[in-house]
Amino acid sequence: MNEVARLLGIEHPVIQGAMGVISNPEMVAAVSEAGGLGLLATAFLTDPEKLKPQIEATRRLTDKPFGANLMALNPINEAMARILAEMGVTTVTTSGGLPKPLIDMLKDRGLKVLHVVSSASAAVKAEAAGVDAVIAEGAESGGIQGFTVPSTMVLVPLVADSVKLPVIAAGGIADRRGFRAALALGAQGVQVGTRFIASTECIAHSNYKQALIQARETDTMLVSLGRIQARVIRTPYAEKAAAPTAEGHFSSMGGSLEDAWVRGDLDANTIPAGQVTGLIREIRSAREIVEELVA
Repeated sequence: MNEVARLLGIEHPVIQGAMGVISNPEMVAAVSEAGGLGLLATAFLTDPEKLKPQIEATRRLTDKPFGANLMALNPINEAMARILAEMGVTTVTTSGGLPKPLIDMLKDRGLKVLHVVSSASAAVKAEAAGVDAVIAEGAESGGIQGFTVPSTMVLVPLVADSVKLPVIAAGGIADRRGFRAALALGAQGVQVGTRFIASTECIAHSNYKQALIQARETDTMLVSLGRIQARVIRTPYAEKAAAPTAEGHFSSMGGSLEDAWVRGDLDANTIPAGQVTGLIREIRSAREIVEELVA
């Protein structure tokens, strides 16, 4: 049995990336029902109690394993970690920094911890911190990333050579070719984000999904958010957000992320997506996506 699948108690070594406010229980459960590992996103939660109904809703839809992502900078992480452990969630991915105290807390409660890294040195530090596996996420990926991230093609073999842990590849993966390439690079599994946005179960608005389908591989751009940046679809909003103001700062305009991602107002905020948009040509069910990946 595949090392990542065995570690997580799943059939296929496919993890659904945690995608902000659009990581809804229906999609998480659908990925897990298909044999992968669905992940609830918590990055934009400000009240840890709001995590409980999401876990309950997911559990009503599947009895298969699923997990959650915790962003290192979220001040309510410890409270959410306790809720995840108390409610029987078995796997957590951590990202946005190496939160050693949080990892210790999760491990003490028996949870599997997978940490997202963007360099070989970060993978070595994560291994020393006691994580169970690392997710090597290249610059092709959508959403938040750093300023010096190598491509997935370069990053994954470097990380695989640097640690003894299972390595999961992320960034630029949408079909069986990407899955096989990840294995050839030394990974034992994949994390897929953008492709699952264009799934029937995802709560993302149809405008968002159609933007993914219509976008070419050259239709994403990086927008600075200060200490970090985000890969998003090139839209008029994104172009304005990327333009420095007279003071030299990057502008922040528009409505909430939920307005753009869930309500479909693509002029309200940026639309995260990886370069893999060029390979996404139709909306499919989560099961079809998982089965095509591992076929």
